[in-house]
Amino acid sequence: MDTKKRTTLWIALAISLFLLWDNWQVYRGGTSIFLRRGVEAAKQAEKSALAVPVQVDEVPRGSGTLPSSASMGSKPATPRTVKAELVTVTTDLVSAQISTEGGVFRRLELLQHRDNEDGDKHMLLFQADKDLTYLAQTGLYGGAYPNHVTHFTVRPGPRTLGDADKLTLVMEAEQGGVRLVKTYTFHRNEYTVGIRQDVTNLTGESISPSLYFQLVRDESKPAGQSRFISTFTGPAVYSESEKFQKLKFDNIAEGKADFVTQADNGWVGMVQHYFVAAFIPQDKIVRDNFAKKLNDKLFAFGSIVPLGSVAPRATVTNETLLFAGPQESARLAKVAPGLELVKDYSWLTIVAKPIFSLMSFIYKEVGNWGWTIILLTLIIKVAFIPLSEASYRNMARMKQYMPKIKEMKDLYKDDKERLNKEMRAFYKAEKINPVGGCLPVVIQIPVFIALYYVLLASIEIRNAPWIGWIHDLATPDPYFILPALMAASMFLQQKMNPPPPDPVQAKMMMAMPIAFSISFFFFPSGLVLYWIVNNVLSILQQWWVALRYERGLRKHKPVKAG
Repeated sequence: MDTKKRTTLWIALAISLFLLWDNWQVYRGGTSIFLRRGVEAAKQAEKSALAVPVQVDEVPRGSGTLPSSASMGSKPATPRTVKAELVTVTTDLVSAQISTEGGVFRRLELLQHRDNEDGDKHMLLFQADKDLTYLAQTGLYGGAYPNHVTHFTVRPGPRTLGDADKLTLVMEAEQGGVRLVKTYTFHRNEYTVGIRQDVTNLTGESISPSLYFQLVRDESKPAGQSRFISTFTGPAVYSESEKFQKLKFDNIAEGKADFVTQADNGWVGMVQHYFVAAFIPQDKIVRDNFAKKLNDKLFAFGSIVPLGSVAPRATVTNETLLFAGPQESARLAKVAPGLELVKDYSWLTIVAKPIFSLMSFIYKEVGNWGWTIILLTLIIKVAFIPLSEASYRNMARMKQYMPKIKEMKDLYKDDKERLNKEMRAFYKAEKINPVGGCLPVVIQIPVFIALYYVLLASIEIRNAPWIGWIHDLATPDPYFILPALMAASMFLQQKMNPPPPDPVQAKMMMAMPIAFSISFFFFPSGLVLYWIVNNVLSILQQWWVALRYERGLRKHKPVKAG
């Protein structure tokens, strides 16, 4: 490769790495430097949040609260005098603990998924302890009505799914002349919980209460997450008008979060690596979405649904879904429109989704994600054969004419303008594209970045083994064997390419395999495996093309440069 060709390649790689960095920031919940949005919606969200009577004295961290009911012209809730109990509900997929204090989800174990750090424990989503505060709460506001700190009584019933397809847990409370009955419905093989809330007006006058649904979480990252490969943790919201939006905790704290605050569709949720919890109200029901910082580390994100005027002795009913589980594409797509977007592939979704669909198809046939990645790489390589063939033929021609090119550079080294003119004429006469060898690399960069997001976001690959020492394709190689193999394959590729005439440039190109392999120490094993296989296939293809080219030269006398 000559200087112009290598400069073009470096520019393409630099731009691609910059785009990857920019979108990685967005993936983590930051803001792209290409798009700065207003904050008017955040101000409206702040106004909505102030209306929710959120007490967090039940949370073991901090004591901050939103303005109390008294500040909104209503009486404060009656102090609790009954000790709260935890009701445990167990299905085939989850074990949930719901408190009689407000019917709050205090703990949720995912029985099919292991903890990030301790493989002998189940993954915890909701919890309230020294490590993390993460709760799901519902209640009424608009008066001194039952909310998530009101004591509820529990009706008798089964607590284990057993052989049944569903089970229900019913809690009820009465306060301020209003009775609130919460019915939680759990189903077999589902991470969704149906929440039905019946509100009965026991007073002699009409009332206009609202329901709120909120997820309360601190800003802590999930345990066991690599500091080198950080993923987004925080609130997310979806609506038909604004589509999928993520909120950064820092922006909420500063009142700068920009998101849809009024809608009659969609959902609000809390996203962390591989898992998500989301409240999904019924479609076509108007709701106000809000985000609020409660104390130094604790945040609330949710929706307020007005129930309208409720006449004396009348009852109104609201049904909402709570999804709390893994980001499995097939499940998410069935629960609610747009929920599958929490499995965020960033700006390359249009490429990443087909890649994951193809990977899922291959996996059904082979039953191993490592071999799936290898077969996927082979398919991608076959798809790029026409482009690669032309590129490698061009590189072979460049290698053939390197002595002539070096001779021209030595001859016109003091006249750059004349050198460029002669080089252009020479390339045109010999039908050589000086940047043709870069095309396969540049074309594959979007595929590479898309596969990076697929492997990073797909819980299906979490804890998936390949062979031998690779027990989890979603984490880095524990012994750095794959990065070392990748460095070796890159080094071999460099030796097959025509060496640059500039000694400094030659040293830089020789250092590239080492630099890339070091960065790949922290990449998922599955991604490094893809790149190794791709390099090996590229080496074989380049060798075969060069061999055929040399055979052709023996049969036909090459045209000499004039």
